Amino acid sequence: MTVRAAIVDGAASILVLLALGSPAAAQQLQKNSHLKSIEQCNGTDRLPAQARIAGCTALINSGDAKADALAVAYNNRGNAYTAAAEYDRAISDFDRAIELASGYVKPVNNRGVAYLRKGAYGDAVKAFDEAIRRNPTYGRAFANRAEAHLKLHQYDRAALDFDEAIRLDPNLTLARSGRCWTRAVIGDLQRGLDDCDRAIQSGSKDAATYDSRALIHLKTGRFAAAIDDYNSALRLAPNLASALYGRGLAKLRLGDKAGGDRDVSAARLIELKVGDEFARHGVQ
Repeated sequence: MTVRAAIVDGAASILVLLALGSPAAAQQLQKNSHLKSIEQCNGTDRLPAQARIAGCTALINSGDAKADALAVAYNNRGNAYTAAAEYDRAISDFDRAIELASGYVKPVNNRGVAYLRKGAYGDAVKAFDEAIRRNPTYGRAFANRAEAHLKLHQYDRAALDFDEAIRLDPNLTLARSGRCWTRAVIGDLQRGLDDCDRAIQSGSKDAATYDSRALIHLKTGRFAAAIDDYNSALRLAPNLASALYGRGLAKLRLGDKAGGDRDVSAARLIELKVGDEFARHGVQ
């Protein structure tokens, strides 16, 4: 299966929450290096995950932050742990953020993302259920729950969640890309193609979007177009097994046995059962 991106609800700003006091309090923040920790925890300048973790940890351990600010710091550190693939630590931080600020819905969604990346898809669905219960207009949570349904091969449920995510947030490009993939799998090919086209036209540079559109071209017999899109996907993600395998099939359909066999073999070295995924999607 193509690797799709879940939508993390990014770092929130802690500066306002910590500097609600007097100007003197703000000056004290600067004196004792809190500002640097705040900047790191907020993820300014796209700092590496370990730097963000260090900044948030300093704030959490300082004893100076109020509950709302602590909740943001735990959420932001949880995001950094997720980026570092330390999912259990991330989940623990999101749990703490939720305890500190029950009305703060970002960590509920982000906890679901950590479960999703960990491979605990049922727990991910439950987390996104809770995020949606707390905020029924949370388009990102619907899109993320759809991704969890895809992992569980629950394509009809995924399609419904992508529909709702796009209704709530028409500019959510990753949701449109995900719906394209879902429609490609279930055979709603023209509407899936429309979704991928719109995602790409909006400036998407996501390999999964090209991979999804290529699957539609493959299913509809447009093999040259499929190869073009698989090439685009592989430029963005050179080790994407689904794109290598799909390109191999397209080449074989066009009579390029040597090139096709080479791509199929390379894909199987990356993901042994990639052919089973294509067979499940009706392509052999």
